[in-house]
Amino acid sequence: MSYLFNSVSIVGLGYIGLPTAAVIASHKVQVAGVDINPSVTDLINQGKIHIVEPDLEQLVKSVVQEGYLSASTEAHSADVFIISVPTPFKGEHTPDLSYVRSACETIAPVLKQGDLVILESTSPVGTTEKVSDWLAANRSDLKFPQYDRDVPDVFIAHCPERVLPGRIIRELVDNDRVIGGLTPSCSEKAAAFYQIFVKGECILTDARTAEMTKLTENAFRDVNIAYANELSLLCDKFNVDVWELISLANRHPRVNILSPGPGFGGHCIAVDPWFLVSAAPDDARLIRCAREVNDSKPFWVMEQVKSACLDIAIQENRPISEVCVACFGLTFKADIDDLRQSPSLRIVEELDREGEYQLLAVEPHCDVVPNTLKNTTLVSSEQALEAADVCVLLVDHSEFKQLPITGIKSKAVVDLKGIWKAVS
Repeated sequence: MSYLFNSVSIVGLGYIGLPTAAVIASHKVQVAGVDINPSVTDLINQGKIHIVEPDLEQLVKSVVQEGYLSASTEAHSADVFIISVPTPFKGEHTPDLSYVRSACETIAPVLKQGDLVILESTSPVGTTEKVSDWLAANRSDLKFPQYDRDVPDVFIAHCPERVLPGRIIRELVDNDRVIGGLTPSCSEKAAAFYQIFVKGECILTDARTAEMTKLTENAFRDVNIAYANELSLLCDKFNVDVWELISLANRHPRVNILSPGPGFGGHCIAVDPWFLVSAAPDDARLIRCAREVNDSKPFWVMEQVKSACLDIAIQENRPISEVCVACFGLTFKADIDDLRQSPSLRIVEELDREGEYQLLAVEPHCDVVPNTLKNTTLVSSEQALEAADVCVLLVDHSEFKQLPITGIKSKAVVDLKGIWKAVS
């Protein structure tokens, strides 16, 4: 069957929504982005961006100038609607679907017969069905898949994003996509749409399997990172170099241990496994354990920092309040500006809250210190190395790998990424 997709509306212009909008617009499709933040929409309409992602700024500038991308705080009629809003958790790791529901209420008034609605937000199993329910509740004049499965007026599918920050533009095009419709016809129509810009394979399934696929991918990564983080705790207890250990173990042809760090963050992997635990707490035991290991790692790091500070205070007969700690990196991974669910930021926030030390932060991808840090000064790497007694390496930004070893040797070092191993 042949489909026409002349216009696309993307609700949510964040780390996934804006790159997706720009990539689709670059294929000469009219794209209207929707975001609740007017400063974001104003910036995009000027051809500028509010996030850091390689190649994105030039792409947005180009498609805006060519007239294929615009942004607004209101939804307008389109052939395809993509929901790309956050799905955080609330309270005791309960999924918060309020953003998805709000997006449904935003687009419902402008839906028409033949439209395609795609949920890209990573969501608990069953959310795509809720999307259909929420839309149906607002548009009783239209037929939706759960009530008229053969020939609905509005086609609904789930296609989770699966890109890596720092490589989003390329992976939006090259990666395979898992597309799960509420009916086979919904899957087919959604696949036809993605084939406009996706070079990877578009694999069709049902909505629940598509939802579970993304959660499974993220839980897999979380479990493997938890293993590496737990190894780092054991190695510290046994006085073994974890970096050497992993390097040696990975020489086995069927072993590939990942690298430990200060925890594990980001908008997906630090959140999504809890969707499975919340839905099936008695069965998702390994997934829960992995999350708990990764969530607890920042507290172990804080104890390492406190121990280093206490040693300096005792050795130099100084008040603990005069010990200066420089924390290198606040983002959740290297060479991006994304602070969401960052264990590094959490560590600095806790140290900041306790207020026992002079606290410096080095984050080359942020212009200002996050407002959660009341007693922390944002400085350059050079300033930090000059002033600090304790250097805490939390994120392996490229800039930090180039710092002179001579400037680090005289410091107490807590290296969570292994790049200053030679001096720690």
